[in-house]
Amino acid sequence: MKRIVRIVSVAILFAALAPAHADTTAPAQVERGRYLAAAANCVACHTAAAGTPYTGGRPVETPFGVIYSTNLTPDRDTGLGLWSDADFYRALHKGLSRDGRHLYPAFPYPYYTRISREDTAAIKAFLDTLAPVSSIIPPNRLPWPLNQRALMAIWNLLFFREGADEQSAASGAASAPSQERGAYLVAALGHCGACHTPKNFLGADKSGASLHGGKIQNWLAPNSTGDKRSGMGNWSEDEIVEYLQTGRNVHALAAGPMVEVVEYSTSKLNENDLHAIAKYLKRLPAAGLDATTSHPDPRDMTAGEAIFVDACAGCHQILGEAVPRAFTPLKGSAVVQSRDPLNVIRVILQGARAATTDARPTPFTMPAYAWKLDDNQVAAVATYVRNAWGNVAPPVKPAQVRELRGKLGPERVADPP
Repeated sequence: MKRIVRIVSVAILFAALAPAHADTTAPAQVERGRYLAAAANCVACHTAAAGTPYTGGRPVETPFGVIYSTNLTPDRDTGLGLWSDADFYRALHKGLSRDGRHLYPAFPYPYYTRISREDTAAIKAFLDTLAPVSSIIPPNRLPWPLNQRALMAIWNLLFFREGADEQSAASGAASAPSQERGAYLVAALGHCGACHTPKNFLGADKSGASLHGGKIQNWLAPNSTGDKRSGMGNWSEDEIVEYLQTGRNVHALAAGPMVEVVEYSTSKLNENDLHAIAKYLKRLPAAGLDATTSHPDPRDMTAGEAIFVDACAGCHQILGEAVPRAFTPLKGSAVVQSRDPLNVIRVILQGARAATTDARPTPFTMPAYAWKLDDNQVAAVATYVRNAWGNVAPPVKPAQVRELRGKLGPERVADPP
């Protein structure tokens, strides 16, 4: 009897000395959460420049002001250390913080609300394994009354629909790619519509325009539907997979915010999930955004061709075909032929860098030409590449170049030689 008492006493002592939050999470759940966090690209927004991953503090520019991302490490004072699984689920599904405050949709809960409870628990399990880091987040820079979080209750009433609480069959790992799994990855975890769907004046998705293309931080997130000229209608399923894996294929090279999406998210996904995404995207009907006619001024085309031959043909080749997977093909390019020339103008002005992945580690870079070309010249060469070699797209006006140049300022990817 005394021996039993001693054993019980020792057990109680060890229980008392054990950490309050001893890790009892199954390794399989943690690894699943790591994968799902990559699919959701959490690290891109929740890591400041030169900062520790997941510690927040990155400024997220919106049309209404700047919102700083939060610390996702399990620090008890500045992170998620005091958050339960239920708190985390409520944030993703209802857009409410642990203390009940409304979150801003810069945190894409209108998409994350469709993530299953099992998957949210797995993501939280992974985040709980991170080293806790104290990270003081700057206050958001929003004008009054937008800095009053309570107003988000009205926004939610108008535009937010909470996702179903039941487990989705598409959220589980599948033995073969399926459109349902692809829809789950695109519309929920990947929150692709946060960038690729146009927004109304209050920042909500425009009804009936899912993945028709949107603007974000002075970039155009292109039309991802089945349009032939301005969308992905000419891309095969395998070509979509290659682009998501490497950031490049025979049609395009990723640029701007999509570089981070490829590097931190889609390049980490398995083949089944990438093919599921491709199957879903190939199912989308064309948005009807292809330009049918264009009437550029012949003088602009002549001036633009001269600039192209002098400054661009060395990489993009005289017929705009380039070297696939090294330099962006301009002939037949969906981005080049978009109704909005934003990306064409921006890349000419500021340059661009290709994504770097294990499969394609070379970071091909286009130099900036803002220092060399004036607004009329940029408009002329942009008009030329949008209407040469069978391309069809509206001409670019110097005023459009001037406006974007003013927004971008002196920042550039590559310095002049």
